[in-house]
Amino acid sequence: MNNLEEVLVNLQCELVAERTRLNPKTISWLQYDILNILNSETEMRPSKMSVLLGISRTKLSKALKELKLMNYIQQKPNDADGRELLTFLTIEGSHLLTTIDNGHTHLSEIANAVFNRKEKEQFAELAKKYLEALKTERLRYDE
Repeated sequence: MNNLEEVLVNLQCELVAERTRLNPKTISWLQYDILNILNSETEMRPSKMSVLLGISRTKLSKALKELKLMNYIQQKPNDADGRELLTFLTIEGSHLLTTIDNGHTHLSEIANAVFNRKEKEQFAELAKKYLEALKTERLRYDE
């Protein structure tokens, strides 16, 4: 494994460990990702969510059912197409995300402590570029 591969694997592991530490209700990573995606849009079709998350509709359906039971999401019929439901966050779901997001300030604090201003700008720019490439690659498989 080369240095870049090793750093990427270790970074992923550390971020997963942070995510686990900040999860007060022990929801799954997939459930968190679903809530996070719903937080960026008012409501969303499950078909779009499965594409954005890169998972099967069956796996998504199971996670959505669990989130509904926990009262973190609700679903309603799509007025434009009654065959599919629109999914949206409940107030409880929004509160849970806020609680978890408050813990994410820890990541910024560490970055602020180890990077100078220029390094923070470079890291943010490079990470954004890499994230966009990963997302584009994942979405390309669904086309």
